[in-house]
Amino acid sequence: MDKINSFPYVIDIDYGKIDNAFKTFAIDNGYILDAIKNSIKSLLALVSMILNFIPWWLLLLIVLGAGWYLSGKLRTGVIYSVLLSSIGFFGLWQLMIETLAVIVVAVFISVLLGFPIGVLVANSDKVNSVVRPILDTMQTMPVMVYLIPAVIFFGLGQVPAVIATFIYSVVPIIRLTNHGIRQVSQEVIEASYAFGATWFQTLIKTQIPQALPTILTGLNQTIMMAMAMVVICSMIGATGLGMEILISVNRIEVGRGLFAGTAVVIVAILLDRLTQGWFKEKPPQSEVNKHDTNTINAN
Repeated sequence: MDKINSFPYVIDIDYGKIDNAFKTFAIDNGYILDAIKNSIKSLLALVSMILNFIPWWLLLLIVLGAGWYLSGKLRTGVIYSVLLSSIGFFGLWQLMIETLAVIVVAVFISVLLGFPIGVLVANSDKVNSVVRPILDTMQTMPVMVYLIPAVIFFGLGQVPAVIATFIYSVVPIIRLTNHGIRQVSQEVIEASYAFGATWFQTLIKTQIPQALPTILTGLNQTIMMAMAMVVICSMIGATGLGMEILISVNRIEVGRGLFAGTAVVIVAILLDRLTQGWFKEKPPQSEVNKHDTNTINAN
């Protein structure tokens, strides 16, 4: 029965050779990796400086105003501001700033690299056939796996956290940029060419504006995935709310973990609601006025 139930042959994989290959690559290309590491460090320092420069009360007012403007309801802005202020009452404000710094840098790099790749994939079926299975693999790979090469190449701390978060969260912006551009009507593109537009002018002035709602949805999903990944990156030394949760797990401190987890949920909700409200296509003012006029006449 053992021979029937067990697999007849198992390949003897030498995992040590794979590990040594990664380590050798890291040593041989240390100057390139150091340049990348120093660039990300500088960007993190800049974003952290800006976030720390903003007083807590000003950030609360910004969130209140943004929530009010995007939803059209003062009550919504007040709720957002109260939720954000609760993180300060928990004593987790500085940890939230550190988490936001990693998210901002990772999302910035994701958009900087992911958007051009999405445009390239949308305009070439051959590139799409190559990139698509890679994206499928990246999206289904367990997130813990991304931490291993990040540590080998960049050590511990915020920099490998940015790299791992970028790899995990760049997929939506590529996919939805590709999808949005491919969904643009062929008649609209042909009309653009008929008026003498070049390929680049058609891309900039026709395809991207038409695909913008889908592209911005991809950006929203990138932000959400970055928020999820940055918590996991506490396992490789990334400070912030994720580290607070990891410490509470290691020490079995329920209260500490509960409040840190609640802070993560609040930040995720605010990022999601504010970005969705900002990216949501608003109706033209003429339609709004027409709707108001019809409502008044009906009454």
